[in-house]
Amino acid sequence: MRLPMLLAGILATALLAAAAGPAASRFETVTVEPAKTSIYIGSVTLSPAGLVRNEATYSGTYTAKVFPFFFASEKGDLSISISDEQLLALARGEAVDFTGNAQNEAGEPRRVTGRATPSGENSGDLKVRIFVSRRIELVFDTTYRFGI
Repeated sequence: MRLPMLLAGILATALLAAAAGPAASRFETVTVEPAKTSIYIGSVTLSPAGLVRNEATYSGTYTAKVFPFFFASEKGDLSISISDEQLLALARGEAVDFTGNAQNEAGEPRRVTGRATPSGENSGDLKVRIFVSRRIELVFDTTYRFGI
């Protein structure tokens, strides 16, 4: 009598874990490698801190260093929207488009778009576009890795 109850408990636990979706474990955090892009007579290096997922949004901070125009460098907050369905598509090896927002310390908004292309079970390539203004768009090619 105890064995069927034990098996029922194990099955119920497994079903609850599956129902929690892909964000329950390996998709809770994502690390994005620093990336560099060229501007007219210099470069911009984007360094996002580790992003943590809460519901369908990854949030964290970023630093953008502009060379040689150090005075144009900035720090701020970054958020990227990725649904459970998009995470499942990444897990199947499918590329996923995403959107997001950033805001620097001065309160200036930045629109963010991108595409994640898996190259392995927990990692892949990223193309991120940050719209600094109506006319200025910075494009960064980098990589991502789920988990810490």
